[in-house]
Amino acid sequence: MVSTPTRPRGGKPHPGSTASRQPAAVRTKLRTIYRRFWSALEGIGKSRNGSTYYLILGATLALTAIGIMMVLSASSVESIAAGKSPYGNALKQGVFAAIGIFTIVVLSRINVVWLKRLAWPAVGAAVLLLGLVQVVGDEINGNRNWIDLGGITFQPSEAAKLALALWLATVLARKGKLLRQWQHVLVPALPMAAIIIVLILVGNDLGTAMIIMMIVAAALFFAGVPLYLFGIAGITAAAGTAVMAVTSSNRMCRITSWWTGQSCADGIDANYQATNGMYGLASGGWLGVGLGQSRQKYSWIPEAHNDFIFAIIGEELGLMGTVVVLVLFAVLGAAIYRVVVAQEDMFHRVLAGTIMVWLLGQATVNMSVVTGLMPVVGVPLPFISYGGSALLMSLCAVGVVLSLAREQMAPAVRPKRMLKFKARPGRDKNQPMNSRKRA
Repeated sequence: MVSTPTRPRGGKPHPGSTASRQPAAVRTKLRTIYRRFWSALEGIGKSRNGSTYYLILGATLALTAIGIMMVLSASSVESIAAGKSPYGNALKQGVFAAIGIFTIVVLSRINVVWLKRLAWPAVGAAVLLLGLVQVVGDEINGNRNWIDLGGITFQPSEAAKLALALWLATVLARKGKLLRQWQHVLVPALPMAAIIIVLILVGNDLGTAMIIMMIVAAALFFAGVPLYLFGIAGITAAAGTAVMAVTSSNRMCRITSWWTGQSCADGIDANYQATNGMYGLASGGWLGVGLGQSRQKYSWIPEAHNDFIFAIIGEELGLMGTVVVLVLFAVLGAAIYRVVVAQEDMFHRVLAGTIMVWLLGQATVNMSVVTGLMPVVGVPLPFISYGGSALLMSLCAVGVVLSLAREQMAPAVRPKRMLKFKARPGRDKNQPMNSRKRA
C-alpha cells in the first residue's frame, strides 16, 4: 500500500504534495501569459509584412472619418441657429483631412532622417508664431491661441507640438551618452521647452501647456535620461501647476466645481459643460439615441463639436460607439509601440515614442475630462474634435511614424519612396555628437 504525503504541523503543505506544486504552476502560467501578451504587443517579426504600417494607417483613417461625421452631427444645430450652413464645419474639417492625408502619403515615403534639417527652423518658427499670437492673435473663450489668415484661423501651439517633438529627438540624439549628465539634459532641451510653455500659458491655455510638458517628458524618457531627474521635474511641475491654479480665480473655480459639484462663490458653474456631457453619456445607453439625434448639442453643451465631442459620440452612438473609439486608439497606440521598440537609432526611437505619448496622452486627457475624471481643460480629442490645425498636425505626426514603419517592412511589400535624397559624403548623420570623429 502506497502512503500519501501528509500535511506537517503548522498547516503548510508537504514539499512533495500536489498542493505545494499548484502555486508554482500558477506563477509559471501567469508568466507565460504575460510574455505572450508583450510578445504580441511588440509584434516581433510582424512589421516585416507591413501589418504594423497598415494598422497605424487604418486606425488613423477610421478615427478621422468618425471625426468628420461627428463634427457634422454635433455642429449642425448651432450652425443653423447662427444662420450658417449646417455642413460648413464638416466641410472645413474634410478639407483639412484631405490635406493631412496627402501629407501622410508624402511623409510616409521619405526618409525621416532628412527631417533633422528642419528641426531648428521648425522650432524657431514655432516660437516666433507663438510670440506673434500674443500681439495680433484672436482671443476666443478667454484663450489667445489663434491667428487669422484671411478668414482661416491657425493655431500655432498645435504646430509647436510636432516641431518640439522633432527638435527634441534631434538634439537628444546628437548628445547620445552625454545625457547621463544632468547638465546636458537641461541645456538646451528644457530652456527651449520652457519658452514654448510660457508663451502658451501667456495665452491662458493650460491644457495645451500640459500636453507640451507630456511631450518633453516622453522625449527625455525614450532618450534614456536618468529616472531621478523625472522625480525632480515632477515635483517642480506640480508646484508650478499649484501656483498657477491658486493665482487664477477661473482655474480655482473649475477645480472646486469639479471637486464639489457646486457653483463657485460668484454663481458661475464652471462644471456646466462637464455635467451636461455626463448627461449625454448617460442618456446614450448601450446603442445610443441615434446618429444626429443628440439633445445635448442643442446648446446644452456649448460648442459640442470641439472638446466635448466624445460626449456626443456616447449619446448618439451609445457605449458601443465610445468603445469603438477606444479600441481604435488602443490599436493605434499598440501599432506605434511596435515601431518604437523596433528602433535601434535614438533619433527614430525618441521621435516615434514622443508622438505616441502625445497622441494617446492627449486622447486620455480629453476623455478623462468628458467623463468627469479631471477638471475641465481645453484639450481636443485627436482626429475627432473640430479644428483644422489640430487635425493637420496629428496627421502629419502619423505620417512621420509611418515613414519609420515603412523602413521596417520587407522590400517586396514596402511602398515605393516618392522623394529620394543623396547623403552628404563623409558625414554620418545618425552618429552621436560625442562619438563623431574629426576628418
